[in-house]
Amino acid sequence: MISNIEKQIVELLEKGDKKALTLLYDNYADALFGVIKKVISDDEVAQDVLQESFIKIWRYSKKYDASKARLFTWLYRIAYNSAIDKVRSLKNKTTKEVQIEASNVYTINAGELNQDVLDIRKHLGSIEKKYQIVLESLFFEGMTQQEASEELNIPLGTIKSRLKIGLRELKKIYDPQ
Repeated sequence: MISNIEKQIVELLEKGDKKALTLLYDNYADALFGVIKKVISDDEVAQDVLQESFIKIWRYSKKYDASKARLFTWLYRIAYNSAIDKVRSLKNKTTKEVQIEASNVYTINAGELNQDVLDIRKHLGSIEKKYQIVLESLFFEGMTQQEASEELNIPLGTIKSRLKIGLRELKKIYDPQ
């Protein structure tokens, strides 16, 4: 059975009335925060996710269909999915962070540089264009193989093959035997 407050909120959502957001927050914020806290233990991050959830709820309010799900079920899904997305984004962020303290990038002496490979861009121009594009994306633009695949609209397996062949071609230039 749908409560009067739920009916009122649904009607306001359908009209795009901002009063719905206040009613949603007053009636569901604590429960949704509890949902988010089951996924995210950090209170501050959980509060941010709650706020993001309410932004999504407002943005997608016209898409809510009472015949498909109860209001709380719809709200629950948005909050839960927002929490999962936040966990994934935080995980991705931490795995991509560069550990400068552990890096030796700044400690290389000029004498340690191989003078023969400093002109790699010049030699890159001597191999086929399809290999050049992949090598430039991976080494000079800093893309991962997956990112290069998506950016260049080339299957991941093809990226890997072109990388291997391109490196083999460059090796012939630098180490002719």
